Amino acid sequence: MKNEKLIHDWMVSFLKDRLSRDYNDVKVNIEEKKNEYTGHYPDLILGNHGLVLALMEVETEGSITPEKADEWKALSGLGAKLILMVPKTSKAKVVDLLWKKGMAGKVSVGSYEIAVSMP
Repeated sequence: MKNEKLIHDWMVSFLKDRLSRDYNDVKVNIEEKKNEYTGHYPDLILGNHGLVLALMEVETEGSITPEKADEWKALSGLGAKLILMVPKTSKAKVVDLLWKKGMAGKVSVGSYEIAVSMP
């Protein structure tokens, strides 16, 4: 569980840096829940020129649950695009949850993987 939090926080930080090229206003909620969007605190809030364009949630294998899908549903109904970043091995599970909750067409799903090559 400690490693999942480390991976989650690292991914949020990495995405903040990467997405700052495309969005001029990137706010994150890692340690403190200080960047609110209509009563919710997504991992990243992406905006340009004062408009919020997208919300992003980073998930780990252990955080993908039906209860978490209910949170995604709430976020997907806020008017901004919802993007989920999930482990590559869990992408099918996430898409299945999205279909079951009736929001497969409302949410974009990206994936990540961490590869370690030893000599």
